[in-house]
Amino acid sequence: MKQTQRHDAIVELVSKQGYVSTEELVEHFKVSPQTIRRDLNELAEQNKIHRHHGGAAQPSSSVNAAYHERKSMWSDEKRRIARRVAALIPDGATLFIDIGTTPEAVAHELLEHKNLRIVTNNLNVATLLMAKDDFRLILAGGEVRSRDGGIVGEATLDFISQFRLDFGILGISGIDTDGSLLEFDYHEVRTKRAIIENSRCVMLVTDHSKFGRNAMVNLGNMGLIDCLFTDKRPPESIIKILDEQQVQLEVC
Repeated sequence: MKQTQRHDAIVELVSKQGYVSTEELVEHFKVSPQTIRRDLNELAEQNKIHRHHGGAAQPSSSVNAAYHERKSMWSDEKRRIARRVAALIPDGATLFIDIGTTPEAVAHELLEHKNLRIVTNNLNVATLLMAKDDFRLILAGGEVRSRDGGIVGEATLDFISQFRLDFGILGISGIDTDGSLLEFDYHEVRTKRAIIENSRCVMLVTDHSKFGRNAMVNLGNMGLIDCLFTDKRPPESIIKILDEQQVQLEVC
């Protein structure tokens, strides 16, 4: 394979997976680690990827993809994650459900549950779950984002802080290779922190494309969560941090 073809193929892999390790690329293209490192350095200089020690991720961005695009991406993987999370939530539990397409997938898988009490700042989740007569559904106040039905702002923070619930189901836009949890919106980060502070068990739900993906606002490190649910084994650097922080990993 010519270098230009390999470069295009690397960019496509990074775009699909979010993060690709050097070892994966060596195995995939059957070339030396030195060749892959040169490729990654050149692609990083062209801002086609973001270079990490041990791999490559999507280039930095200050704006998330459109909601309808995110909803259709990795839908089967999100469904597997959602089913596993739902299986761990007992009937009668209390929970927060966050903004995001994977938390929404979890909400869908909860429709067969009974007597749940749910607080959410996600209009899409509220619309889905309001059909359940035995659920007690509480919608947070605040500013509604037209692009995805998320509710954020000072009123949202004050509202969420009134509760202490069993589970917090969180989504995330990116997880850096050092374990930092990243988001695009400062207001959304503050809301997530409130959910974390007021949940007895924090479940982070994310597909593999978020590993190594960059976003501009740092929520905090892996120690903030209790469990990580994903569809593929994370990069080794993140596995190490999960072990150090005693975060349970579920590969669905």
